[in-house]
Amino acid sequence: MAFHRSGVLLESQPMSLRVQFIHGLESNPQGTKARTLAEHFDVRTPAMDTRDFDGCVELQARVLAEHRPRVLVGSSFGGAVAVELLRRGDYRGPTLLLAPAARRYDREAVLPEGARVMIVHGHGDDVIDIADSRALAATGSAESVDLIELDDDHRLTRFVDSGGLITAVRKLATGA
Repeated sequence: MAFHRSGVLLESQPMSLRVQFIHGLESNPQGTKARTLAEHFDVRTPAMDTRDFDGCVELQARVLAEHRPRVLVGSSFGGAVAVELLRRGDYRGPTLLLAPAARRYDREAVLPEGARVMIVHGHGDDVIDIADSRALAATGSAESVDLIELDDDHRLTRFVDSGGLITAVRKLATGA
């Protein structure tokens, strides 16, 4: 947000950017990534019963239809849910996948043709093998899928703390 010297709000573009965040298996709407996103964007992070994958997909599909986000972000288990939403056609917009567990839930998980997807995965991830993200990225269109490998852990702590999460969402939203 930018303010004029008089204190009048001049620009609220960043806060008006709608984002939907799908949390991980052992996370919730109050987790670090959800809170970080909420500080910068109009975010919806529905709480999910992660014991029911199909139920999570249906819940997220309903919220997508209501919230109509510009960017979808899925972390680990939430990344698997996001890939399923893309596959089903419930969402067609820019998607950020953080150490996605998609291949844990569907070994044949593929990204739809032309889907704009950024996958971020840490080399130090001891939960989801980075090879899964490489294989998932290879299923998408080369011109529309970016795989970013970092020196980070499964939670992508450094990526989030350094502002990388916010930068990635903005980049996807602007098509940069």
